[in-house]
Order: sequence, then structure tokens, then C-alpha cells
Amino acid sequence: MAAAQTVDVAGIIDYRKMDSFMWALLIWSFFIIAFDGYDISAIAYAGPLVIRAWGVSAPGPFMGTVFSASLFGMLFGGPLLGFFGDRFGRKTATILSSLIFGGFTLACCWASSLEELRYLRFFAGIGIGGMLPNLISLNAEFAPRRFRATLVIVMFCGVTLGGTIPGWVSIYLTPSFGWQAIFAIGGVLPIVMAGCAAIWLPESLKYLVVRNRRAKAEKLLKRVAPTLTVGSDAQFIIADEPKVSSISPIQLFHGGLAFITPLFWLCFSMNLMGFYFMSTWMPTILKATQVLSPDTAVLATTLIQIGGTAGGLVLARPMDSKGFLPVTVLFAAAIPSIAAIGYFSDQSQTLVLAASFVAGFCVLGLQFGLNAASAMIYPTPVRANGSGWAFGIGRFGSIVGPILGGYLVAQHLPLPQLFLIWSIPSCIGFLACLILTLLYRSRFKGLGLGQREALDAAE
Repeated sequence: MAAAQTVDVAGIIDYRKMDSFMWALLIWSFFIIAFDGYDISAIAYAGPLVIRAWGVSAPGPFMGTVFSASLFGMLFGGPLLGFFGDRFGRKTATILSSLIFGGFTLACCWASSLEELRYLRFFAGIGIGGMLPNLISLNAEFAPRRFRATLVIVMFCGVTLGGTIPGWVSIYLTPSFGWQAIFAIGGVLPIVMAGCAAIWLPESLKYLVVRNRRAKAEKLLKRVAPTLTVGSDAQFIIADEPKVSSISPIQLFHGGLAFITPLFWLCFSMNLMGFYFMSTWMPTILKATQVLSPDTAVLATTLIQIGGTAGGLVLARPMDSKGFLPVTVLFAAAIPSIAAIGYFSDQSQTLVLAASFVAGFCVLGLQFGLNAASAMIYPTPVRANGSGWAFGIGRFGSIVGPILGGYLVAQHLPLPQLFLIWSIPSCIGFLACLILTLLYRSRFKGLGLGQREALDAAE
């Protein structure tokens, strides 16, 4: 009696070409996640308009909680909807995330107090946080092995693009339609994209195999590999991943992951701490100390974003071939790049702007790499959950960074000393990332810590 056919889904995906199916997935994901970036930035542009429209005389710390409410919601949304994605599918979780943050963002149009706005932004943040790990997992699980990090990073550039749009809305639409225009666009379009995702976005083939949904997996496999003939008794497997007994978050600490996960969380937290310090305080610091004019200080912040996008794209291909090593190198480069902003502050505006671009290249570009790495570390059954927890824990850094930054700014330290101190999170992150890389080399080789790329990074 002939043995049943075995179909290695991972092998088919790993060595396929970049066909129309993969391009369509990448483009849809790019535009879906762009509205995630839009909603993250929306409050920064709507906030001053709300204060003026409502006549808030002393917004103070309470307005700060409104600004950070969505970040706080993301802290919960990443793990919660990451787990949901591992249980019910990446496509389903992506649609739900879009509906959540689209609905609550739209509801902001009818907010009548800062307290209402704060609660609505918190619940919108849950949806925003849940979108990232599920779309990252979906793209990673369809991407050919040699382009996996590259495609995840390119897709994530949609967040950066989306984050620039509220600024244009505030310039051209709010004079006629009020601050509500920012939230109306940020609410309606994600709901529309949720409908598009329901129709055109595929479910993860690896997820379907792991969850034993044979009929759907076979139908989708015909789209991915139309020339492949699959027998009725064929067994679908994912050969390059370990078997995981459940989707519980406890699985994130089993085996070698007991060391990997905490170190990875530390990398996320430290890098986001450094980035949010720069993006939150740099314009204020540089304007207040008259290092830069107000318009030039805004340009410095913009250069951080541009540099970060460039850094992520430059990092992509080395990550596909070298795994974690390029991330470690960029972590090391982030340390002097942050300190350089303060060092050049008393020399010339041009050097400060150049240092801002390089710091963005390293710190934000590094974050692009960490996002891609979150999809490379964990196996399919817990990939969205692993990414979600990394994003969620990382939000502690994004929340703590501006707070600690405010404390340091209040000390009126010289700028070279201030930025030198603020390179410490990158020092900690570099050490964590270096240990992570060395652990792959010395102890985890062959232990099956997720996908084959994780093992390749140890070679």
C-alpha cells in the first residue's frame, strides 16, 4: 500500500517566486496598515485644534493622558488581539482590529469633553495594537523565505506613510470642517478597509494547516501553487517548525524561548523608549534652547521619520540573509547617533539636522527590523501572540520614555549631557540583542526555536 502524500506547506512557500498573489497581499496590507499609522498620529494634530475649539485654558497633564491614551490601549490590544489571531485567524483579527479602531476613532467626532476623548482613544488603541502583529504574521507566513524580512518591513512602511496624512488633513480640511475631519477620515476609511479585507485578504495558509482546516487550506494552496497536484489523502505539514501543543501565551516561554522572549521584549522596550523620547521632546528642546528655529525643529523631527524609513529598508535584505546580526549592529550604531544630536547642538544647524536623520535611520530603522524579527522568532501557532506581546510590552517603553524625558528636561542639563544620558536605553537594548544573537550561536542551534530563519541566523 502506497504511503500517503506529504505536502510541506513551508517548503512550497519558502521557495516560490514573488507572484501576483504575494504582490496583492503586500499592497493590500500596506494600505490597511497605513490607517493604523494614521490613527496613531491623529490625536497629535487634532489635540491643539480641540483645545482651541473647546476653550481649554490649562490642558496640562490631563491633555497628556489624552495624547497617550491610544498608546496605553495598544499595550493591551497587541497581546489580546494577537491571541485572538492565533485562535481565530490573522484575517479575522485584522478585520476586527480595523473595525475597533475605525469605530472608536469615528466616535471621537461626537466627543464633548477631554475625558470622553481619552476613553475613546484608549479603545481605539486596542484595535491599533491588534492590527500590527496580525498583519505582520500574515505577510511573514506567505512571504518567500529569501524575502521574508524585506516584505514585512516594506509592508510596515505603510505605518510611516499613514502617519503623515493627518498633518495634511489638518492643513487643508479642518479650516472648513473642523477638528472632526481628522477623526472622520480616520474612522470611516478603516471600516471601508475592513470590508475590503473581508473580500480580498486571504487567511494564512500556515495557520489553516496548524488549525487542521483541510478544505480551506487545500483551496488556498491551489492559489499559491496552482500546478501542484494534491491527493485526497495528502497530509499537510510545516516541516521547519516545532510542534506546539497550544496557543497559550505560556508557549512563549517554553524551551529556548524562555530566554529569547524576555530578551526580545527588552529590545523592544528600550528602543521604543529612545524613539519616543526623540519624537516627543526634540522639537520642544531644540526650539526652547534656540538650537533650531521653530520650523527647522519640525524639520528635524521629520528627518527622524524619513531616516527611519530609509534605515528599515536598508536593514531588510541583510536580515533575510543574516537574521538577528544586522539588528545588533544597528543597535550599536544607535548609541553614538543619539549622543551626536546633543554633541552638535552648539556647532551648527546643518550638523544637528544630519544627526537627526542618522538617529532616525538607526533608532526607527531598528524598530522596523525588530517588527520583522517578531515574525521570525515564533512558530505559527503562537506567532501573532508572540508579536502582540512584544508590541504590548514595548509600549511600556513608549509610555515611560516621554515621562523620563520630561524629568531630564526639567533638570536643565546641557544638551550634550542630556542626549548622552538618553543613549543609555540603546546601550541596554544593544546588550540584550547581542546576548540574543550569541544564544542562537551557542545554545539554541538545532532546538527549533521557530522558523528556519532563526536557526540560519546562528550560522
